[in-house]
Amino acid sequence: MRDSNHASNLDLFFTSVSSTTVSSMDSIETESFSNSQLIVMTLLMLLGGEVFTSMLGLQFQNIRIKKELEIANQMPQVLELTTSHDPIPDLQNQIEMGTMNAKLFDIPQTPTNYLKQNSVRYLSFLVLGYHIVVHFTGYTSILIYLNLFPSAKAVLVGKGINLQTFSLFTVVSSFANCGFVPTNENMIVFKGNSGLLLVVAAQVLLGNTMFASALRFVIWVLKKVTKRQEFEYMLRYHEDIGYDHLLPGSYALSVAVCVASFILVQFVLFCSMEWWSEGLEGLGSYQKLVAGLFMSVNSRHAGESVVDLSVVASAVLVLYVVMMYLPPYTCFLPMEERHKVANDTSEGNKKKTSVWRWQNFLLSQLSYLAIFVILVCITERRQLKEDPLNFNVLNIVIEVISAYGNVGFSTGYSCKRRLQHDGVCKDAWTGFSGRWSAEGKVVLMVVMFFGRLKKFSLNGGKAWKLS
Repeated sequence: MRDSNHASNLDLFFTSVSSTTVSSMDSIETESFSNSQLIVMTLLMLLGGEVFTSMLGLQFQNIRIKKELEIANQMPQVLELTTSHDPIPDLQNQIEMGTMNAKLFDIPQTPTNYLKQNSVRYLSFLVLGYHIVVHFTGYTSILIYLNLFPSAKAVLVGKGINLQTFSLFTVVSSFANCGFVPTNENMIVFKGNSGLLLVVAAQVLLGNTMFASALRFVIWVLKKVTKRQEFEYMLRYHEDIGYDHLLPGSYALSVAVCVASFILVQFVLFCSMEWWSEGLEGLGSYQKLVAGLFMSVNSRHAGESVVDLSVVASAVLVLYVVMMYLPPYTCFLPMEERHKVANDTSEGNKKKTSVWRWQNFLLSQLSYLAIFVILVCITERRQLKEDPLNFNVLNIVIEVISAYGNVGFSTGYSCKRRLQHDGVCKDAWTGFSGRWSAEGKVVLMVVMFFGRLKKFSLNGGKAWKLS
């Protein structure tokens, strides 16, 4: 590290967890890391990104389908060998009695099954290609921008940050919706570079909230261009593919509309409340509009920022808390469409509900978040009493919800807001959690993991009835 004087082992582990869970909750200034350490963090963010992990799921799905087809190919030989002993009636009786699974004796040697296997394989290559193209385009665009605009390049040169490392690190972090940036100030130092902000915002959208809609659009275009049956199968039988990001047409369209609507609501509120604020001082009208758009895009899951959240209006912060809590594919569906989407996956849901009985004992997501906030308030009770302007419940809620949503927004910590000035406190470009106790940081790491794996507990709390 460039400066390892204040980096404890816990802080280093905290940063590693934050990178792996793409949360960007920082307790160490990012400029303290050497170039090689930034590369390692880039790799962690790449491996922890939602699109990359979903590709692994597709590979497992492809292997499973191959095994099913191999078993299906062997079944005719098994049945032919057993005809002389006439075991079929006995097998039929066992199937009817429920002691044997009838699915094992299906012989799905039809073109549809091979089409399904090819479709999954094509989808694997398609997602990989999407991943590579978006990253390469983003990396090239950022690098070109830095070389064309001396003001942005001068910032990195003055800080001793390699241009290639910055471009790669930023594009991977943005696409994975992690939110880490090699500069201590995050994107605040680039708030006047509107072109760079737009490139990064596009990466944020394509890597998370708009990924499913963009993926379905790409598949639709490829179907029109290539006329391949595999792409037609993906669009019509998306539930058979078993890929969470391959949504029905109406659902994908609704997600895109809702993403745009959420951005618009945040954009209007941010501009109306912050247009003349200190954070946007010195910017032109166009630059302020782009800054507002950038903040609105990042509030859902990325967490990159061009303003200090500690001076942002409370109304905007509350809206950001709501946005950080929402899952990436939150949308509005009319009731008839909702029933249609639910029926598409009814069989899989029935199997899951019959297996996961323990889900009856799960709490809702809000209940867990309330518990985590209470735990942090307990671990930081001394600071809440002695330093109430920094350590208040709103700031703790923002930090916990940000960690749960794997966003990374933080109000930070300011020595100027302390009631008791001891002359020892020194401001640092770290998140608010960087000033927490060791116990509080451990709780927040649990929240980051819980948020990264929240899709496995989203159905919790349904067994509880409030009346």
